[in-house]
Amino acid sequence: MLKAHQFSELFINDIPMMDVRAPVEFERGAFPASVNRPLMSDAEREAVGTCYKEQGLQAAIALGHELVQGDTKAQRVASWQAFAEQNPHGILYCFRGGMRSQIVQQWLREAGTDMDYVQGGYKALRQYLIDELQQRIAQGNIYVLSGATGCGKTEVIHQWPHSVDLEGLANHRGSAFGNTGSEQPSQINFENGWSIDWLKRSQASSAPVLFEDESRLIGRIAVVPEFLALTKQAPIIRLKASLEERVARIRKDYFENAYQQQLPNGEEAALAYLDNFIRSALNRIQKRLGGERHQQLLTLLDESSALLSSTNQWSRFDTLIEILLSDYYDPMYNYQYSKKADQQIAEGDHAEVLQWLAAQPNT
Repeated sequence: MLKAHQFSELFINDIPMMDVRAPVEFERGAFPASVNRPLMSDAEREAVGTCYKEQGLQAAIALGHELVQGDTKAQRVASWQAFAEQNPHGILYCFRGGMRSQIVQQWLREAGTDMDYVQGGYKALRQYLIDELQQRIAQGNIYVLSGATGCGKTEVIHQWPHSVDLEGLANHRGSAFGNTGSEQPSQINFENGWSIDWLKRSQASSAPVLFEDESRLIGRIAVVPEFLALTKQAPIIRLKASLEERVARIRKDYFENAYQQQLPNGEEAALAYLDNFIRSALNRIQKRLGGERHQQLLTLLDESSALLSSTNQWSRFDTLIEILLSDYYDPMYNYQYSKKADQQIAEGDHAEVLQWLAAQPNT
């Protein structure tokens, strides 16, 4: 049985984990190194739960064995054995490390396979990660990477190994235009991944861990409020880039990438997707843009799409992006930054920031 003092090793080393809870439980929250190999289906779990409430434990156990027997049992044991063969150091867990874990372990042993399970199950692992995250926040050993929209903060985060990419974990780029086109994780999975990544960085070095400056929400994912409070007091590294560089980066990373992802469906479909992507984002910030500015940008979008369709030129989008930066994003960033400018400890372009980080102690 894997006990609490071994949990850090489990996450730091990405030990494969077999989650034997029902699929609906797995979808609510799990761990990056886990796969779902359930003892019971959602319907079976619901039936057993109802039986437990109405008739008690022994009746529920009897119903569970009745539902999972014969070919059904054989297929599930075979899937567990396959996992064990592929992951000889793997472990299994259920919700509390109780009956389901013990049944799976017993059935595996009867089939000739040994696999350990987690004491306390998913609940204990989840609580461990919550506690670890709060402990790291309390320690406050971080740098915050700030910079105007489009300066390439995410690129620096990816290039500096002692960092945690919250936007990557949230699968969202953190602005009205941040939708990546694929689903965001659950809030629980985001927090689990965040805690694990920070744990790994802290084990690797005592140097401050680099985070991008984030707002309260990354798409629909909420950043832990205690962490937001920490970032308001933490040392800031300010990343700089010219307006031309920022415009080009936003066009490539947001607009051109969105278009390219849809090209397999044809140019017309790709252009329609791009138009909807930008139009929807502009509509989300309409009130803050103001009616006149919002309409100006929609007109620019129509012109930009027409030019792209007729000549395959992206230049008109640059005008739209420059207006967004100059009239909307930059004033908002400058106002927010002015409230914590005295926390700045370094600034520079990509190369200068990375050079500064590399020169710090314990890096």
